[in-house]
Amino acid sequence: MTRLLVLVLLLVQASAVRAEIALADDRGRDLVLQEPAQRIISLAPNLTELLFAAGAGARLVGAVALAYSDFPAPARRVAGVGDSSAIDVERVVALKPDVVLAWRSGNPSETIAKLEQLGVRVFVTEPGTLEAIADEIERFGRIAGTDDVAGKAAAQFRRDIAALRHDYQSRRPVSVFYQVWHEPLMTVNGKQVISAVIDLCGGRNIFAGLPALVPRVSLEAVLAANPEAIVTASDRPAAEALANWSNWQQLRAVRDGNLVVIPSDDISRPTPRLLKGARRLCAQLERIRRADGPGQ
Repeated sequence: MTRLLVLVLLLVQASAVRAEIALADDRGRDLVLQEPAQRIISLAPNLTELLFAAGAGARLVGAVALAYSDFPAPARRVAGVGDSSAIDVERVVALKPDVVLAWRSGNPSETIAKLEQLGVRVFVTEPGTLEAIADEIERFGRIAGTDDVAGKAAAQFRRDIAALRHDYQSRRPVSVFYQVWHEPLMTVNGKQVISAVIDLCGGRNIFAGLPALVPRVSLEAVLAANPEAIVTASDRPAAEALANWSNWQQLRAVRDGNLVVIPSDDISRPTPRLLKGARRLCAQLERIRRADGPGQ
């Protein structure tokens, strides 16, 4: 009887160890859960999307910026907890989350620290590559206990990215200036996921080497680089979204009509929807190559 009791206790302990969830976030800090999270709050629209992609949308009890946390449709029905840069800490705590998902470059570090001081578990992420998006889906599935759904979604995303890379990796590079904002003039460096999309399509981000993730640049620097294409995220036509370039006909991109607009949600959010933006950008860069003649 004593041996049987010991065996049962060992099995119970082993089961408890297996059930424990331990993951490192993008700060290198460990999140440890004794069981999958049942109540999750998202502090960025892209994290909301990734949570749904991982099959864990039903666990979402709060999100920021409900005007933007709008995909998929069920995301619009959760409780609001403020804006990405102005989070309602009291509301977050009142919702009693098991885990809060935070965006490293989009949420104030002071707010994240305050939540942790109040005993809230915070998992901070910053997917800077296309592969990291798939990894993020799997991590969120692990947190919520929806590993099967998350694994399938991540695998499909990886297959789609691999197909685009296969189609465009050997094409002639097209120099690209990506405009985040026009005044002040802002772009992305090589560590931002939009730059990864440009690379995927056989493009070359002219400011990939700058140290800041979203740096300011001068008009003179863009003129000196003379990109073949100017790209931005907008839901307006190119003539409106990139109107600030109309007076600079000496730029090759302007002269040749290579002003490219990608719908905002399809290029700005590191989620599976980024594939739509990538396919559109790849097609536009291929159009530019073909305009240069055969063999390009």
